[in-house]
Amino acid sequence: MARFTNKVALITGASRGIGRGIALRLAAEGADVVVNYRTHPDEAQAVAAQVVGLGRRALIVQADVADRAAMERMFAETVAALGRIDIVVANAASSIRAPVITAQWEDVRRTVEVSQFGTFHACQLGAQQMVRQGGGGKIILISSIHAEIAFPDSAAYNMAKAAINHLCETMATELVAHRINVNVINPGWIDTPGERAFFTDQQIAEGAKRMPWGRLGTPDDIGAAVAFLASDDADYITGTMLRVDGGLRVGLRLPEAQE
Repeated sequence: MARFTNKVALITGASRGIGRGIALRLAAEGADVVVNYRTHPDEAQAVAAQVVGLGRRALIVQADVADRAAMERMFAETVAALGRIDIVVANAASSIRAPVITAQWEDVRRTVEVSQFGTFHACQLGAQQMVRQGGGGKIILISSIHAEIAFPDSAAYNMAKAAINHLCETMATELVAHRINVNVINPGWIDTPGERAFFTDQQIAEGAKRMPWGRLGTPDDIGAAVAFLASDDADYITGTMLRVDGGLRVGLRLPEAQE
């Protein structure tokens, strides 16, 4: 399929994990891709090389999504180099885990600045460009099952993800007249480098066995969902949350009662 021929997609946090999966899926379907990264330049170069290998243009931009000026620069560079922006995927996030009573304020602030404010920057700047150029557009926020389930040791991340889900609905309401679709994806437990910073290979393998679908999700799973929401097939979908979690949310069970 070539659903995104002549389309430009900007993906934050695209050098690895979910962002990489999204970038490669959109490029495989014809999109030119802006590969945003903060601290993994070699991996960003590798993603860009794969995009070019698929016959598409790639622009690599280093920018911390929590830095408003850096984000404004990235959007300006994108338009200057590629001419327009048709798809924005606000994917970059940060999670520094600790119980509420021991969490360090600087860690809480960083998590919120990246996961919530960084998402706002990407969505607002993307919407402004789409309105300027006309013709509609697609904005997709990558949230989390954490927006629905209050996992312990993740208070800052939980509240940031819950906030961006509400941002999605607000922007969808405001932008419908411009035919800009705004939707959010709630991934479940996805096998990414970020998750492997918290869990060993053995823990990942054991956790996968307990998942309703029998495995963890992959970046490709999220890339496929993004490709659907970014396509014309989703023209009549806006302000919607799509849960991609292999049945995790609906498969939750209460502990069995003791005899």
